[in-house]
Amino acid sequence: MEKLLDTLIENNKVYTKNGKVASYIPELAKAKSEALGICITTLDGEEYCSGECDEKFTIQSISKVITLMLAILDNGKENVFKKVGMEPTADAFNSIINLETKSPQRPLNPMINSGAIATVSLIAGGDGDKIFERILKFTRKITGNPDININEDVYKSEKNTGHRNRALAYFMKSTGVIEGEVEEVLDVYFKQCAIEGTCKDIARVGAVLANNGVLPWNGERVVPAYVARIVKTIMVTCGMYDASGDTAVKIGIPCKSGVGGGILAAVPMRMGIGVFGPALDIKGNSIAGVKILEELSKELDLSIF
Repeated sequence: MEKLLDTLIENNKVYTKNGKVASYIPELAKAKSEALGICITTLDGEEYCSGECDEKFTIQSISKVITLMLAILDNGKENVFKKVGMEPTADAFNSIINLETKSPQRPLNPMINSGAIATVSLIAGGDGDKIFERILKFTRKITGNPDININEDVYKSEKNTGHRNRALAYFMKSTGVIEGEVEEVLDVYFKQCAIEGTCKDIARVGAVLANNGVLPWNGERVVPAYVARIVKTIMVTCGMYDASGDTAVKIGIPCKSGVGGGILAAVPMRMGIGVFGPALDIKGNSIAGVKILEELSKELDLSIF
């Protein structure tokens, strides 16, 4: 397996030259565009890695998978999807247009920014600091990494430049989607996006989802199977933004990307995969990471379709 992963890194490193690191969040512009790594965690706990798999990066929108699980645990699926839809979008991840033009006026799905902000507003725990502590504690559990924390510089950079996200949140406040204090909800959202991990960490999250909510390394159930199923389904239809259909056809497994360059993938009952490559395509997905997953899926016949 490690030989295969080494080959995948070697074959697809060239694609990093065709992408660009995210720059609309100033701190993310400091990433090494040529970096590329992958890790696989199997359901019997084996791990295989190649490339820059120990390089830390902020998980950004991959955190939306984590907060969706918590929101469903706290509210039940019916109440969550009263506030947030579950339909794909053809628009960018930070678009406001669907909030204005669709009826009812709610975010299309939990994997775009508006939907993720609405999802965070549903998580229980008290004030913003306590809610984020719940998110961080849950993240540490499902990665098996007690040292995971946020990158303070990225958090501050996101908070200082997150004007589009503020527009989305205040619009949703005006329509009743968000019921709490907008700035408190946004602060939690900016922090969750700035959680820092590695390919190994997100591969383990993928393995938990692939294992229907059970930690592969100790057999502990952390979410019911139905929650894992919902999350994986939405990852297939919405997890790669407006490239989700293309990803479903070419790769065929539940994936969730982040503009920090990470991609989390969950192959049901087989493995979790974490890929890191900060050079992004025009959709906001890791350009070489997508190519690696496409080649890996073909090589191991991973498509669920």
